[in-house]
Amino acid sequence: MATTTSLYDTGLWDYLEPMFEEEYNINLNIMYAGTGRALEYGKRGDVDIIIVHSQAYEEQFVAEGYGVQRVPFAYNYFLIVGPAADPAGIKGISPKEAFKKLIENGSGSFVSRGDDSGTHAKEKTIWKGAGYDYEVVRNAGAWYVEAGTGMGPILMMASEKQAYTLTDIGTYLAYKDKLELMPVVDKGDILLNVYSAIAVNPEKIPTTKIDMANNLINFLVSPEIQELISNYGVKQYGVSLFTPCAGIELPP
Repeated sequence: MATTTSLYDTGLWDYLEPMFEEEYNINLNIMYAGTGRALEYGKRGDVDIIIVHSQAYEEQFVAEGYGVQRVPFAYNYFLIVGPAADPAGIKGISPKEAFKKLIENGSGSFVSRGDDSGTHAKEKTIWKGAGYDYEVVRNAGAWYVEAGTGMGPILMMASEKQAYTLTDIGTYLAYKDKLELMPVVDKGDILLNVYSAIAVNPEKIPTTKIDMANNLINFLVSPEIQELISNYGVKQYGVSLFTPCAGIELPP
């Protein structure tokens, strides 16, 4: 399986993996990567299933015949986090207006994943919504840093630099005690972050272990595991890091 760094950083797979392995008497090998790289692993036949969080990329993967079906199983939200002083003055405004203010005022640094991950794709979507071509943004000056690494390290880097960044709420809560960053923008439909499982298509990649890939999907959408996901993080953080959504129609 290839899955996103945020599911690693939150510890969700450390929690679920032993249950799946025991139920099916197998060893699940997990590769953690940004969504873009995870999809490449799927296209090369390096994995049997991918679990990622970028709907446009996922739909393209299926449309090209590499994936069987996109199966959403959980969601949370993205946040823009930054220093408590909020030098750019973006607290409480919309994500698009926040990005517009960041680039136009030059009063705050921003650390980007810069790695073609689901988080990076969401960031580019927000820039587009704010009216900016991403190539313009990434070359707009030293205030904008493309770090090219996972969500946990990005949060640590942003904290050290007292910069802003876009993060999923799950990873932020998992790292919160190590950070000097606060949520500054946390409202807006564009911040929805849906996690989906996609079995690699055996018609395209004949080596795919499709039966076991389907077992994993059925495991994730089962009532028992959906209930466990709904409670994950509550004891440690006071809130769930994910909301289960198997069979629920979510906005695009």
